Amino acid sequence: MTSAARQLEVDATTVGRRIRRLERSLGGQTLFVQGREGHVLTEAGQQLLARAERIEREADAIVGGSSSPNGEALRGRLRISASEGFGTWLVANHLGDFATRHPQLLIDLAANTGFLDPSRREADIAILLARPQRGPLVTKKLTDYRLRLYAARDYLDGRPPIRSSGDLPAHAMIGYIPDLLYSPELNYLDEVGPGIEARLRCSSINTQYRLIASAAGIGVLPCFIGDSDPGLARLLPEIVITRSFWLVTHQDSRHQPRNVLFVQWLSDLIQQHGSRLLGEAG
Repeated sequence: MTSAARQLEVDATTVGRRIRRLERSLGGQTLFVQGREGHVLTEAGQQLLARAERIEREADAIVGGSSSPNGEALRGRLRISASEGFGTWLVANHLGDFATRHPQLLIDLAANTGFLDPSRREADIAILLARPQRGPLVTKKLTDYRLRLYAARDYLDGRPPIRSSGDLPAHAMIGYIPDLLYSPELNYLDEVGPGIEARLRCSSINTQYRLIASAAGIGVLPCFIGDSDPGLARLLPEIVITRSFWLVTHQDSRHQPRNVLFVQWLSDLIQQHGSRLLGEAG
């Protein structure tokens, strides 16, 4: 309720009053129920939302939102949820281009540890680390990406050589906090070698990068992060970890013109930077 009030630039009391008025105008239907995580749409609310989105798509088409090659008539808010690394190092570095093409579009990029859920309308588009197993969602594989071991060149100077994974326990390893992993796909160290544990642990891939770059130790990074820093060196070329990004939208909003155009833009971006994602650049 507070979030809705902020977006509408009114107070929460006004939002509540408008919801009650809307429910009365619909014959007393209940559109929301109060839960532990806030107001949640009822079945009647979901049906009304789907109809409202269809109306919005038609309105976008009338003003040219779906037919303009440059999409300059697009309006409204587009909220994108992405993993911290992908959102920071790839999407954020190029999102200004998409925003310039669509100056009337309000764009939210939630790039953090954890994801917003399109099935609950928390985001219009999500780029996830694993394919969702349920929900009213449309999912497709966006791309594979690779991860490798990295260390700062300054860290390697004067330290014992690393010829195999068996040499790693003698070094400071950097990784995630096991009980704070928000996705099992982030459990990398088990694939590096048996019995390897991180001694420097944090919940953020960007913080791990900073630790590695400051010569605090050795860690696993996506190649699109590690290869972007000339001060880092790849270690043990035989250790290559492959993961995937999945593109997810709600089935009722996948044809929204702003969603369609962002997905196309993102697909083009992935095609342009595929070698970086797979660690083949440079």
